[in-house]
Amino acid sequence: MFLKKSLLSVFLFSSISFTGFGQGFLKASGTKIIDGQGQNVLLRGIGLGGWMLQEGYMLKINKEAQQYRIRERIAELMGPKQTQEFYDAWLTNHTRKIDVDSMKRWGFNSIRLPMHYNLYTLPVDQEPVAGKNTWLEKGFALTDSLLNWCKANNMYLILDLHAAPGGQGNDLNIADRDPSNPYLWDSEANQEKTVALWRKLAERYKNEPYIGAYDIINEPNYGFTNPEEDKNGTQEKVNAPLRKLMVAITKAIREVDEQHLIIIEGNGWGNNYNGIFPLWDKNMALSFHKYWNYNDQASIAHIIKARDEQNVPVWLGETGENSNVWFTDAIHLLEKIISAGHGGL
Repeated sequence: MFLKKSLLSVFLFSSISFTGFGQGFLKASGTKIIDGQGQNVLLRGIGLGGWMLQEGYMLKINKEAQQYRIRERIAELMGPKQTQEFYDAWLTNHTRKIDVDSMKRWGFNSIRLPMHYNLYTLPVDQEPVAGKNTWLEKGFALTDSLLNWCKANNMYLILDLHAAPGGQGNDLNIADRDPSNPYLWDSEANQEKTVALWRKLAERYKNEPYIGAYDIINEPNYGFTNPEEDKNGTQEKVNAPLRKLMVAITKAIREVDEQHLIIIEGNGWGNNYNGIFPLWDKNMALSFHKYWNYNDQASIAHIIKARDEQNVPVWLGETGENSNVWFTDAIHLLEKIISAGHGGL
């Protein structure tokens, strides 16, 4: 079985979709994703969970499972020098070209890269000059290598900001959140750094058609209006800060890159789109995440409704934490919708 974040990624279209690799950039065309040849594309992908960002529960760590706490405990055991050597080896060996080659042989045509911002830029409180951004080559070099491996296999690479500066919600593990520091949502400096990072990424990859899309904020989960009773934002009705930040990120990307598809995610771990619409860009897709529910029409009715009302593609960006039988049934459910050409089965 796949663990969470070692995920299946599937686009839902309103017609049967081509599964090969075409030339040119992916883009939205109504409820479809098309390539540079105008052909529909069905993305079948795997997410590289655990590489740039260790999420403790994936390692069966259930208490203080953020990456920074894992690293602190390793350092307590063997010191900072050997800890750094361990993490250098982790980043070098966790994912290699041989792994991407295998994914291609298994039938996947895309990879989602969960990125930790701290491989690309310093945390706000560590910047030598307040308000300035120090860019770190490590994250960009790792991304470049992965992109080259994807190119060699005719696979799309989707960039996913999994850990945003400050952390985008109260599920601490998924964003390596340190609760002693300001949230993304509490800190203008964290938000500005997030926007600047996406502008930097777009500058670097604006001419790369093998970059399939920019997934700009993974699984926001924050109760903006009622944080005490709705800490993960599943019941949020407005989502104004989330929409505002995603609009700002999109604007920054479009200042340097008008070609790449932008994927957005709702609050409540990606599924709560209250207050997010109407959309603000012509080349966008909606992501949703599917965990621990039935493989029936009701489980995806909300995203099918959003797809049809907004006339926009939708993407199953993550699924997992279940059995192979469940996975098989989920794929069959989504393929039925694709084949039917409408929201119903």
